[in-house]
Amino acid sequence: MDKERFSIREVIEQAVRTERLGYEFYSSMAERFGEKERVKDLFDTLAHKEKIHEERFRELQGIIGDEEVEGWEDVSEYMRALVESRFFLGSEKALARMRDAKDAAEAVEFALAFEKETLLYFIALRKAVREKEIVDEIINEEQSHIMWLNRFKGRFLEPESAAEDA
Repeated sequence: MDKERFSIREVIEQAVRTERLGYEFYSSMAERFGEKERVKDLFDTLAHKEKIHEERFRELQGIIGDEEVEGWEDVSEYMRALVESRFFLGSEKALARMRDAKDAAEAVEFALAFEKETLLYFIALRKAVREKEIVDEIINEEQSHIMWLNRFKGRFLEPESAAEDA
């Protein structure tokens, strides 16, 4: 049985929702780990970036047409598969599970997984819109989030865990 295809507008609305949920998650993690200044600062910065991305996708919603690109059926199918993946949205998905992170290291791991899935989603979205420069800007930011999280994990979390084990 074929599933209903996403329209370009629905794909962008999903991107808006993703950024909003990312903002909520990162804000709650900044509050939760407030006693650890570096962790709080990382999550505050990521929350701020998610808010900016949400605004950019809202702008994109306002300027896209209703035309579907060539090969939209395949793009739509891929987008649905990403949305339904175990790391994306929904009550059983990563954002819900991330709130149960035991410690900062686990929160960073969840955030990395979510950022990677989000990046894949936005790369696919880029193929579907004419306004590629807007999506390129967000893709570059998402890539930087992954780099920040990886650097943070390597510099601040792994040595801390090793020191606790000693």
